[in-house]
Amino acid sequence: MTWKLWWGPACFLAAAAVVLPLPPRVPATATPSSDLVPGNFVEVTEQDGVHFVDQSPHTAKKYLIETMGSGVALFDYDNDGRLDIFLVNGAPHGDPTPKGTIPRKTGPEYWNRLYHQRPDGTFEDVTEKAGLTGSGYGMGVAVGDYDNDGYDDLYVTAYGGNKLYHNNGDGTFTDVTEKAGVSGSGWSTSAAWVDLDGDGYLDLVVLRYVKWDWDDVWCGEHREGYRGYCHPDVFPPVSMLVYHNNGNGTFTEEAHRLGLDKPARALGIAIADYDGDGHPDLFIANDSMPEFLFHNKGEGGFEEVGLESGVALDGEGRTYAGMGVDFSDYNNDGRPDIFVDNLGQQQYALYQNMGTGVFSYASYTTGIAGMTLLHSGWGTRLMDYDNDGWKDLLIAQGHDMDNIELTAPQLHYRERMLLARNLAGKRFVDVSSISGDVFQHAWAARGMAVGDMNNDGLLDAVVTENNGPAHILMNETKTSNHWIGFKLVGHRSNRDGIGAVIRITTSQGPQWYTITTASSYLSSSDVRAHFGLGQDTEATTVEIRWPSGIVQRLSHVKGDRYARIDEADHSS
Repeated sequence: MTWKLWWGPACFLAAAAVVLPLPPRVPATATPSSDLVPGNFVEVTEQDGVHFVDQSPHTAKKYLIETMGSGVALFDYDNDGRLDIFLVNGAPHGDPTPKGTIPRKTGPEYWNRLYHQRPDGTFEDVTEKAGLTGSGYGMGVAVGDYDNDGYDDLYVTAYGGNKLYHNNGDGTFTDVTEKAGVSGSGWSTSAAWVDLDGDGYLDLVVLRYVKWDWDDVWCGEHREGYRGYCHPDVFPPVSMLVYHNNGNGTFTEEAHRLGLDKPARALGIAIADYDGDGHPDLFIANDSMPEFLFHNKGEGGFEEVGLESGVALDGEGRTYAGMGVDFSDYNNDGRPDIFVDNLGQQQYALYQNMGTGVFSYASYTTGIAGMTLLHSGWGTRLMDYDNDGWKDLLIAQGHDMDNIELTAPQLHYRERMLLARNLAGKRFVDVSSISGDVFQHAWAARGMAVGDMNNDGLLDAVVTENNGPAHILMNETKTSNHWIGFKLVGHRSNRDGIGAVIRITTSQGPQWYTITTASSYLSSSDVRAHFGLGQDTEATTVEIRWPSGIVQRLSHVKGDRYARIDEADHSS
């Protein structure tokens, strides 16, 4: 008997009778009740005045782009100390859609949206005033102050041409894409601002997915309701775009010169200095091909070391559907680790940085594999929801196939969010079911940005749905733990301090954090650093390694507040 396999983007579907190989199991152990510390996330979208629905039209043609959804940014565009929300939106297209079509927004329902946060915590729609309605089929967003003027700018990715919006500092933005030379081409996904060469200006890394042009390819069974989205292997990979900031408002594309032009099916990007050499490295989450780790050689170039470093494949040596990603230190040993989510039947990937240039696949030993085998993840973030000093995992979930239950009934198109508590860097435990009503709702979730929206020291999130509403999730976790946050201001380094590494110490030991707005999926999070202090009320020491190489040290920094730290003119 011959079994048919058919594919959707980033996943595989098989006839129900196909027996899939299961990963090795870690012996089950009881979870002590003391480890099950609940969070409490509350949705406040409607009462806060945010009325947004992602427009990702689904058609009978099952065009690949329909599955992807869109991203969200949390950033303070007017420097009033409160985080604002920017939501990316799609555009209409036909059924069928002719090759060569670049979709355009035809009405307000397709606009991107900027919501300004008022002093009372509610939001007002300022999209038109700000000049951010957009024009094309939007995908992702990256936030960074590319000209070091003190106001964060927006880069919006899309299918068929991206946009760079300069923040004018008066509540408005100007489209400077043509002048800057950063429109790009093809199908762009996630993007990241990072100073790749240490010249004090943020460069721009733009991921692209596949070479695709409204291809009408039938994948799946030839019967009503069973047509599926084609696997990305059907379409050729394409290299990312890397724009060097010339410091005068223009950029030069240099992916080939830097060694960053390796063809990929890239969806997620995160930055960190994984080997501690003072240069930011790039991790790229690829769909159904090896993941990429680009090591920054510090001499104007990169080398791809994913396979030899142990992060290209899963624990069984297989590729998987890399989508959302974070590059952060989950076990407080000073070495940034890598988390990548994917689709059902694959289990999410956690790679522990061993400090020797290699990573160990830690999904089995930490419990990540067991809790995620039947789930599909997109937006994600390592974030300390209860301020105990250990970074937990928050993940937006939902399958890419809207008819997945027909062929794989154990999987679901709409899924609940996942909150996994970090137990002292050794393992994670799923606390979703006890962490609020939010985790009882099933969504086709995609993008997710994290930040402290009401400045109370608890990290909140905004999540988007594919062809559905956005969700504002306020963290109201009851805890006696303390916290501290930092807003860095670079002077020799880039103004946002992106790429800086902060080390704090408390009575529990040290913690590390890399300043970035990237990671997750198609989204951009709060640039401020956040640390949980446990029962301590201060950080005993704070050490900042700026991108310029300056190392700045402070002692006995009081907690339960956000501290602004300006870059010193020399190491201290």
